[in-house]
Amino acid sequence: MNENVLRAGLLATARSMATSGLNAGTAGNASVRCARGFLITPSGRSYDDCTDRDMALVAMDGSWQGPHAPSSEWRIHRDILAAHPEAGAVLHAHSPFATALACLRRGIPAFHYMIARFGGDDIRCAPYATFGTQALSDAALTALEGRNACLLANHGMLVFGSDLRSSLALAIEFETLCEQYWRACQLGQPTLLSDAEMAEVIERFQTYGTRQGAADSLSGPLAPD
Repeated sequence: MNENVLRAGLLATARSMATSGLNAGTAGNASVRCARGFLITPSGRSYDDCTDRDMALVAMDGSWQGPHAPSSEWRIHRDILAAHPEAGAVLHAHSPFATALACLRRGIPAFHYMIARFGGDDIRCAPYATFGTQALSDAALTALEGRNACLLANHGMLVFGSDLRSSLALAIEFETLCEQYWRACQLGQPTLLSDAEMAEVIERFQTYGTRQGAADSLSGPLAPD
């Protein structure tokens, strides 16, 4: 895709992270893969004050171009894009409920079948490491093995998707699950789905949203909502 189009999309996504409640102020960051590496939001700047040209261009060797330095978390974005060819965009947010769980250093178990939306039967919380460090990126990559989302201890959430639109949608969905889990825990210990129940859901998600998935839903049990 044209780099100018990606710049505009990245800025729009960053602003949407604020309006959707995922971020406040200059917290959080987003990136999108491009031919020359990736574009990422600048460090410490209000997205309302940014233009398309303020999005930093970062090469996979860490060198960058632009009027402002890239987000301090550029290593996480670079390493996810390098490790996951299917990833087209990465979002990191300090959203309220994800961050609350992250500050407890608590992953999210199979309390709801939509956990499978993120690749497995749970969502992991990566161990704590200082922001902007290679140690944090390494911890995040481990937590993301077989997943497209994780929590970062005492920090926030991290998700990736095929493009900016899908990544933003996943981040909003992830924050919703975090809120549901948090609320359920206020009433007691949620009843978890079994390994077999989650395995069935994970299998169904392999064709969710495809023509095959639609055919299966008509000929058998209902597909996920």
